[in-house]
Amino acid sequence: MDIIGIIGYYDLVSMTLITRQAGAPNDSVPPLPVLAKWSSPFPTPCTGNFFWPGPSKQRRQAREKLEAFAAAPAPASGDTTMGEDNKPSGPDLTQGVSPADFADGKLLGHIGQDQVLLVQQGAEILAIDAFCSHYHGPLAEGLLVGDTIRCPWHHACFSLRSGEATRPPALSALAVWQVEREGDRLFVRSKCEPAKQPLKEAPRQAQSAAAQQAGSVPRKIVIVGGGAAGFAAADMLRREGFGGTISMISDAAAPPVDRPNLSKDYLAGHAPEDWVPLRPDDFYAEAGIDLRLTTQVGSIDAKERKVVLGDGSALPFDRLLLATGAEPIRLTIPGADQPHVHTLRTLADSRAIIAVAKGGPKRAIVIGASFIGLEAAAALRARDIEVHVVAPEERPMARILGPEIGDFVRALHEEHGVIFHLQDTVTAFEGKRAQLKSGGTIESDLVVVGIGVRPRLALAEQAGLAIDRGVTVDAYLETSIPGVFAAGDIARWPDPHSRANIRVEHWVVAERQGQLAARNMLGQRERYDAVPFFWSQHYDVPINYVGHAEAWDEIKIDGSVADRDCLVQYRQKGRVLAVASIYRDLDSLKAELAMERDVQPV
Repeated sequence: MDIIGIIGYYDLVSMTLITRQAGAPNDSVPPLPVLAKWSSPFPTPCTGNFFWPGPSKQRRQAREKLEAFAAAPAPASGDTTMGEDNKPSGPDLTQGVSPADFADGKLLGHIGQDQVLLVQQGAEILAIDAFCSHYHGPLAEGLLVGDTIRCPWHHACFSLRSGEATRPPALSALAVWQVEREGDRLFVRSKCEPAKQPLKEAPRQAQSAAAQQAGSVPRKIVIVGGGAAGFAAADMLRREGFGGTISMISDAAAPPVDRPNLSKDYLAGHAPEDWVPLRPDDFYAEAGIDLRLTTQVGSIDAKERKVVLGDGSALPFDRLLLATGAEPIRLTIPGADQPHVHTLRTLADSRAIIAVAKGGPKRAIVIGASFIGLEAAAALRARDIEVHVVAPEERPMARILGPEIGDFVRALHEEHGVIFHLQDTVTAFEGKRAQLKSGGTIESDLVVVGIGVRPRLALAEQAGLAIDRGVTVDAYLETSIPGVFAAGDIARWPDPHSRANIRVEHWVVAERQGQLAARNMLGQRERYDAVPFFWSQHYDVPINYVGHAEAWDEIKIDGSVADRDCLVQYRQKGRVLAVASIYRDLDSLKAELAMERDVQPV
């Protein structure tokens, strides 16, 4: 695992150098990761995450080296010298390798500057790009499941045969490569031809008139919501070849963005602006998606099958997806409406906090010890701002992750200078002064409120959909009204793993539900049975979580939380409901697979 972390660093440095040698201006080359290819249909820079596998010391060193490299002047014109450290890793696959060179069914090599992963599938050898198209995770450390490979960082999944991204958070395919046998040697020299044309060049296939008249194939689909679920659904509809109209209604001012980054690297000042959009602006027009920003929906007329917009106009639909997401809970205490008090949910929220942070505030208060709150605290510490966290709980995150990880997270933040005021609350703001329930006060120039979110259910309630602390959906994500689906933060679905009806507010869940809802709106009737997954990042420590445990009667720890090397099981009556991990990426993937197969550990 340590070696691959360094491999990833060398690979990215090489790519950065190539980008500069191709004539890119120095300030256009992002620090980490460098420009990575999104496969067809639409190329765009990949979103960035600056954390690496392996021990925290190596992860920090890799980051420091690469940021220093990216900040250095570009090489002089004609200077194509590359140092030894910048060479791609593994054997040159154009020179051939032996099947005996494989370890655990994998072999990492290169073709020129392209890193390629070879995978054994019985007697067959397949080859695919070596890094995930999401945050550039090293697939050589991933898990092989059938003819797919899963990314160790955020559990994206790719087909080894087509390169297709079959599970979010990755949305773009990887290139697959042609493997040739010559005697007892294996050679890779070229990429395979894509199985499909890029979407923007593919003809819009019209559905048959008979199918349209029979109502079995929708012609007009409306998506209400511009977040993870709404975007994933629109994207998947076109990937599935849907040729009808797609209208996507969003009250946000910006196209769909990589929301997890808003409280992490983007807020910390490490991720540039152009890494935040999920797709470039021209994606929507090229894909034939009618994206309407800053647009309010007034009501839904389920009987007449139309969405009425705030201006009184109406959009008819054959299928409707509600993906309205959640909104942050706001403080209702005196002084909470002051301009230096911010919530953090949207791109506009993150930009507003960044604008204050750039002004050089000496101190910030984060209200709430949630995932968003503490990720924001870490981001503000990266800007050398003194941070105080005020929260009513005894331990951060203990309700979700238990006391051991809660204590660890607190200690980790304290190591980085965060000051906690736990079992306390802010009762009022008097100018820049926060009054605490305990009687103390804190002066600050910036306040970030992270006290949770609530699902946006008003439209669903008005439309007459069944509601149970969320929009009730069946296993196919269809609501109580046929043809109307719901996905993401608002959906409460029957989860086969926890054996309960659950609603979760995870980014990856929203994306996966959006994709499945899209396929089911086209009549595919697939059950939603994906295991919930989320990740959180605190400085150089990643925490992955699979499953869903609202309560447990036993926590079993393998390894050491304090040493940042652990797998933590949350059990109810002996059954594992969820697993958290720190630097146990492969074990996390295996735990997810076991839950999918309903296999309990011995």
